[in-house]
Amino acid sequence: MNEKNQENFELVSWDNKYATGIELVDTQHKQLFDLTNELFEACHAKEFELLNKFEETLHQMVKYVKIHFEAEQKILKAINYPDLHEHIKQHDILIKDILAAVKDYKEDKKLVPNHFVRTLKDWIFGHIGFYDKQYSIYAQEQIKKGVLTKETLKEIQ
Repeated sequence: MNEKNQENFELVSWDNKYATGIELVDTQHKQLFDLTNELFEACHAKEFELLNKFEETLHQMVKYVKIHFEAEQKILKAINYPDLHEHIKQHDILIKDILAAVKDYKEDKKLVPNHFVRTLKDWIFGHIGFYDKQYSIYAQEQIKKGVLTKETLKEIQ
């Protein structure tokens, strides 16, 4: 996506307030922001372009979310995050939403792309802004207590 399109079609913008301090997770979150913006841009394409671009980007999103959730859950298990099960539940909700959007899209329901992108935006701001911040705080507390080191955290990734 070129710079001009990013300015015109950016729905979500990365800000360091979303950073977890875990390099892999932050890099993956930035990619989720980019994919969300690509989906948003696809919603504004001409109809024949929308079909191809939205479907292609949606498939990328499905694959990437799976990779990201697996990596994040591996880290949370390794640091013994006490709210791991709740966090996984939040991930499962997004996966169900994505699968429902794919199903609706394949059934040719008209408002799916725009509705789905806005759902994704809300999830990103809510989940990353709150739930991921919680495990970030927990990890930092474990480092301060000496239970976890920054080096160990990097090795987990």
